[in-house]
Amino acid sequence: MEVSRRTVLAGMAAVPAASLLDTRSTAVADVPEVKLSWLEGKPTTAAVTTWGTPWPKGAVPADQTFALKAADGSAVPVQSWPTAYWPDGSLKWSAHAIAVDAPAESYTLGPGTAAAPPQPVTVKNEKTYVDVDTGVIKTRIRKSGPELISHIWRDDVLIARKGQLVNLKQDKIAEDEEGGSVRERYESDVTRVTVEQSGPVRAVVRIEGRHKSKKGKTWLPFSVRLYFVAGAENVRMVHTFVYDRDGQKDYIAGLGVRFRVPMRDAAYDRHIRFVGEGHGMVSEAVKGITGLRRDPGATVRAAQIAGTKLPDPATWDQRVTTRLKWIPEWGDYTLSQLNADGFTVKKRTKKGYGWVSVDQGGRASGLGYVGGVSGGFAFGLRDFWQRHPTQLDIRGAYTEEAEVTVWLWSPDAGAMDTRFYHDGMGEDTYPEQLDALEITYEDYEPKFGTPYGIARTSELTFWALAATPTAARLGDLADQVRTPPQLINPVDQLISTRVFGGLVSPVDRSVPARKAIEDHLDFLFDFYRGQVESRHWYGFWDYGDIMHTFDEDRLVWRYDVGGYAWDNSELSPDLWLWYSFLRSGRADIFRFAEAMTRHTGEVDVYHLGQWAGLGTRHGVQHWADSAKQQRISTAIYRRFYYYLTADERTGDLLSELVDSDQTFLVLDPLRKIRTEPYEPDPHALAIGLGTDWSGLAAAWLTEWERQGPKADVAHSKLLGTMETIGAMPNGFVTGGGLYDLDTGRFAPVTEKTVSVSHLSAMFGQVEICAEILDLVEMPAFEAAWLQYCRLFNATREEQTAECGAYFGNLILRQGHSRLTAYAAVRLDRDDLAARAWKEFYTGDGYGPNLPWASEEVKSTLNPTQAAKWVSTNTTALYGLAAIQTLALVGDQIVNP
Repeated sequence: MEVSRRTVLAGMAAVPAASLLDTRSTAVADVPEVKLSWLEGKPTTAAVTTWGTPWPKGAVPADQTFALKAADGSAVPVQSWPTAYWPDGSLKWSAHAIAVDAPAESYTLGPGTAAAPPQPVTVKNEKTYVDVDTGVIKTRIRKSGPELISHIWRDDVLIARKGQLVNLKQDKIAEDEEGGSVRERYESDVTRVTVEQSGPVRAVVRIEGRHKSKKGKTWLPFSVRLYFVAGAENVRMVHTFVYDRDGQKDYIAGLGVRFRVPMRDAAYDRHIRFVGEGHGMVSEAVKGITGLRRDPGATVRAAQIAGTKLPDPATWDQRVTTRLKWIPEWGDYTLSQLNADGFTVKKRTKKGYGWVSVDQGGRASGLGYVGGVSGGFAFGLRDFWQRHPTQLDIRGAYTEEAEVTVWLWSPDAGAMDTRFYHDGMGEDTYPEQLDALEITYEDYEPKFGTPYGIARTSELTFWALAATPTAARLGDLADQVRTPPQLINPVDQLISTRVFGGLVSPVDRSVPARKAIEDHLDFLFDFYRGQVESRHWYGFWDYGDIMHTFDEDRLVWRYDVGGYAWDNSELSPDLWLWYSFLRSGRADIFRFAEAMTRHTGEVDVYHLGQWAGLGTRHGVQHWADSAKQQRISTAIYRRFYYYLTADERTGDLLSELVDSDQTFLVLDPLRKIRTEPYEPDPHALAIGLGTDWSGLAAAWLTEWERQGPKADVAHSKLLGTMETIGAMPNGFVTGGGLYDLDTGRFAPVTEKTVSVSHLSAMFGQVEICAEILDLVEMPAFEAAWLQYCRLFNATREEQTAECGAYFGNLILRQGHSRLTAYAAVRLDRDDLAARAWKEFYTGDGYGPNLPWASEEVKSTLNPTQAAKWVSTNTTALYGLAAIQTLALVGDQIVNP
């Protein structure tokens, strides 16, 4: 689909002149319908999913109700709620949830009254507990104490009980083979329970607390959400913990979720299952009756292999029946995934006796089962091998009650080492730290390389089953754990609604110049996806991130060289991936971006302590660098996933950032390079107009569109900073201002000042300004932004004539070509459109004459591919410049 510059300009001109305060609902004649499809194709089994749908400005009232139809026209029960509003009060994003036994190929969402589920989920909120009933299972959630879930029943049969979090804490890490350390067990201690949704299709219960020892000591605050859907036999858990230590002591030696499972059946009717790679599985009974010296009978053996109830032992060959007591009962099983490419399975009869090796394999699914013919419990952890070290434990399956633990951090792996990786090397002063920065690119400062306040979120699912499932059924469950079903909107809906500022157009290979760029974009994504696999960018803290810069000599990425190691969102690869998905609808890009969002929003950002709301610059460890800034924590990196999936945990991350302007009171981003004394003043905080303001503006805009008129403070700060930036003689070129926390405005600036950095606009400022200017008519602010867009890549003479000084020898000119293209559209200037394409092709990024291919490397530890000319900074900026310049001035594309 060709999107011309004139069309884009017309869309921008159509933006109402109303201020953000105008929340009146627009009269709607015809609410559009949207056809939805499955991200990875129609699931083969029952599916549960939540998704978000965007709507054009003014098209859908805020209180609109929705109906969902399957491809055959039949009504599908759906639960809907708003997640964002346009300035005129109309609906911008709606969220929806369904649970279907037989998924259709596609669905149509439109106005109407939602069909009611035949078995609605219900919530009973009592003084000391909450009961949730899906119509198939009933779950009791305690409001205090160690248990998150006290009981799960199915048809009045208790399937699992005493669901709680378990943690092993270790006070030190052994430094030699003879060293040892005592481990202390902590369990969840619930302090707050909130019912966030109560049906009819979907119910959500949030549980908050800390881990507590028998001695009463606490640490590791957690937030757990439990998800229930109508007619479902499972509970989904989204588990988040925050690390509240400095990393130099108190180490995590195990972190998991534990349940007790009643075992009612005879030992030979009790079953253990682990699904490995694909649908291969360990499939055993607690008391096996196959392979014996005496044969109980083919029918008996076949029943045990199938997991069905065995015939009465009186019907067996009595040479077996009379000797059942001599057959061992295997009560304990462990599947341990300590690295991305290998898991082991072992078993033993009971505690105190030797382990027997069962088998080993590559990448386990993360799904297990324990139970019997009268009911059992299946459990699964998403990204099981990617987030190693992980583990699944079953203990005491021979007793009246088995114990199941899903370990997010395996106790077999040793303690989680969060210590800083070097001793400071004498970098005690700012001059020494700046000098070291010149060699390793690491911005070090004592006590700043701390993990205190970082977090990690994991997704688990638990099934209460009526009987031991078939192998095919277990395979289906494993697939759901690996890749949860996800409904998505068509590309046209994501683009035409302009919910992300109109900077994206569909993939288009209609002319050779476009085809070349599209091929280059595909190469870059496929290359990084391959690097994740061949370079093993996996692990509990690491999965979801990518590396920053390549080492051309060692032919590896610079994983051990200061600021060249983990990327931590430097120059916005998150945005590159999400914009790539919006225009293509590709499942592989969505999953890549999803993993990055889960990582960068949790691990690279502080959620507790004085730096809460700030992120950490790229480095050898995700928390190592001393630059703690808004540019990494910016809400614009998380908004895509939140709106596309309605994920509540991502919503928490967005809410955390609303008051992050307070961080400038405790940490000055420019403390090492200031030439004059500076003490943070709440009425005169030095805040940059680039990476600082864009991060704050993204948080305020997101809060305003999510909350509407209730977000009056965020709205006031957004509008106030926009007005005062627009009033500065040189606008954004000024570089920074003095911000008042109380008024949410910058102090007046009377003189023209020039302070421009190549980084200022490269961490979401382009994207957030495009969204804001689509929403708010503020001519002075628009003029200030367009001035910056026009002049960054302009000549020395043009910069000096307009702003009074030359901007300096700036870099990242290719990445800034999209700013020129944006100005071309807003100002309707063909000369700027032509200049944008010239900058794109001849800037300091990737040129059309590069190899655009990788080479096979066999000299490294594992065979891989290398492209020495690729760096993540340039990749992210090339991707964004290509996507946005094509969307803005693609009708004027030229051959390189």
